[in-house]
Amino acid sequence: MATLSARFDTIDGKLTALMSRHGIGLLRLSVGVIFLWFGALKFFPGLSPAEDLATLTIGVLTFGQVPPRVALNFLAAWETAVGLGLIFGVLLRATLLLLWMQMLGALAPLFLFPDAVFNHIPYAPTLEGQYIIKNLVLISAGIVVGATVRGARLRETAVHETASAVSKS
Repeated sequence: MATLSARFDTIDGKLTALMSRHGIGLLRLSVGVIFLWFGALKFFPGLSPAEDLATLTIGVLTFGQVPPRVALNFLAAWETAVGLGLIFGVLLRATLLLLWMQMLGALAPLFLFPDAVFNHIPYAPTLEGQYIIKNLVLISAGIVVGATVRGARLRETAVHETASAVSKS
């Protein structure tokens, strides 16, 4: 039994170290792909499932001063820029600022149009509401990526120390 446990610890340690080395980079890339993909869809009328709610929200936030198609193209360019910044890892501070600002706008319908995003306020979101609520994960991912902008990284030794402490308990 001890041999099986030792093998498990070895495999677990290697997998944890692998995740430590590559996790944040993969997180940055995957969030970048989401922003690039969802942003690009907005350039083509009728392709984005968020189009109507996005234009409605932007209309309210800009007091109706920006035509819907212009607003959607601006949002598409914004999201695409965030996606490219994350994918290529360039201008990350500016990219993350744009991400968080966009997320404020993306969360706005929860407060501006609760009837459109909830079947039963506040516990049963519509499909649009679920689409918005999942942005909490993107916000958190942005925070994790942002923690690395100044060179901070997960420490592989800390991962091994944690795995070792768990196996001893």
